[in-house]
Amino acid sequence: MTKFERFDATTAPADALPLIEKSEKAFGRLPGLHAVMAGSPALLEGYQVLHGLFAEKTAFDADEKTVVWQTINVYHECHYCVPAHTGIAKMMGVSDEISNALRDETPLPTEKLEALRTFTLAMLDTRGNPTEAAFDAFFAAGYEQRHVLDIILGLAQKVMSNYTNHVAQTPVDEVMQKFNWTPVSKR
Repeated sequence: MTKFERFDATTAPADALPLIEKSEKAFGRLPGLHAVMAGSPALLEGYQVLHGLFAEKTAFDADEKTVVWQTINVYHECHYCVPAHTGIAKMMGVSDEISNALRDETPLPTEKLEALRTFTLAMLDTRGNPTEAAFDAFFAAGYEQRHVLDIILGLAQKVMSNYTNHVAQTPVDEVMQKFNWTPVSKR
């Protein structure tokens, strides 16, 4: 299998150095995903921008952001992002009940959060062409058109990270290893 290099401040392309510094400042360390993405400064910058926009500018609260992120991570069976976002969810104050339901693909504690997961899955399953019934159910749960567009932003961000982790087989960061995860289909 092709081995992807992991970069740091001493080995990364010059264009990646300010991006690595930004990651280290934000996380107190250089996440393995970012170390791989540094091989393409454009990818790392794009990921950082999309992550910031999704985390800070969408209409979702912390629970809802976690539902979107983890639904996509679980769907793509991302061995790195599911543990990472479990840790991030804890830092955001998201309950273990929500995190465990997402990781284990069991029902979420509220109908509204379940509607968000169901619609996010519909977006994934249909490659962005959900049925009118899917839209109707999503809107009936209290979501609006903006939320559909915000999910698309989350999808773009997570495709970048999930696919990078797949091709690079990025090792789970030590700090997140306590949240290691195996897909339900492989248990």
